[in-house]
Amino acid sequence: MSAMAGDLLKRALYRSGLLGLYHRLRNRRALTVIMFHRVLTEQDPRWASCDPDYTLEAGLLERCLAFFRRHYNVVSTDDVLAARRGRAPLPDRALLITFDDGWADNHAHALPRLRAAGMPALLFAVADVVDRDEPFFQERLIAAFRLGRLRVPALSSALADAGHPLAPAPADSIDGLRKVIAALETLSPQQRAQVLAPFADAMDDGVRQMVTRTELRELAAGGVAIGVHGKTHTPMPRAEDLDAELADARRIVGEHLGAEAPATMSYPHGRYDESVLARTQAAGYELAFTSHPVMNPVDGRPSWLLGRLGFEQSGIVDRAGRFRPDWLALYLFRAPVRRLAAT
Repeated sequence: MSAMAGDLLKRALYRSGLLGLYHRLRNRRALTVIMFHRVLTEQDPRWASCDPDYTLEAGLLERCLAFFRRHYNVVSTDDVLAARRGRAPLPDRALLITFDDGWADNHAHALPRLRAAGMPALLFAVADVVDRDEPFFQERLIAAFRLGRLRVPALSSALADAGHPLAPAPADSIDGLRKVIAALETLSPQQRAQVLAPFADAMDDGVRQMVTRTELRELAAGGVAIGVHGKTHTPMPRAEDLDAELADARRIVGEHLGAEAPATMSYPHGRYDESVLARTQAAGYELAFTSHPVMNPVDGRPSWLLGRLGFEQSGIVDRAGRFRPDWLALYLFRAPVRRLAAT
């Protein structure tokens, strides 16, 4: 009964307009940056193998865009850059939509919905995956598991045989697989390749997952600005060649676009340190985006280092499959407002 009463209260707060009023007053001079990854329809063959934690059903994207239109002023990358350069202030309750990685489904499913809504966005592409079929090893393992081609005990055993045992042994579940993936992420690329070699066939679903150069240019022409998400998707603090992940990646993405090198980037896995921050600016980036779940104050110039708010599909849909704008409002409107860098 208490859970039901709480749910009814959430609906009432949203429908009454009180949550919206709270947002208009509290967040008037804040920039909200939304972080998405994949967008798919249930009819798309990639739906069966995608990572559900990083995927939004395309119809729900439409509902989110309508929510943004109601409560925010959606801005472009150029708008944020202009504000950063001191040329023009951002409007009240500004919101920027971003996508990470460079998935082909962003072109197939997100782009037409953004264009129909008349909304700009910003996509961060990993330089080395443009024109490549297969995604990152994490997503390939998730896909193999969801398609029944790989079991966690076999993968955990291979990790132990290579001298990296996990204790306790992870369960044969998606959560157990994520624990194995976390352990694999700590290995060098050479060590990880050795562990995963026996599973190469299982990890290849034969479906193109990543954006092509042509699609990247069509996204840019369609109102989706292109930024950089590293060269290899390696967490920046672990990179063997940080210049490659920053400066080389910026040059390569510019070449893919046939345009000037991008001025924006987001950190793979959200990870960075003070050295990475300094090298980011030295590489010529004007804006860098993190995974810190904060809104960004914009009185005066916005910071060059910006937080983003991401959410899973399960956080905005109830058990009956209904979109819950009240849940989304309670999450977004109450996020902390914090400047991540002094300048």
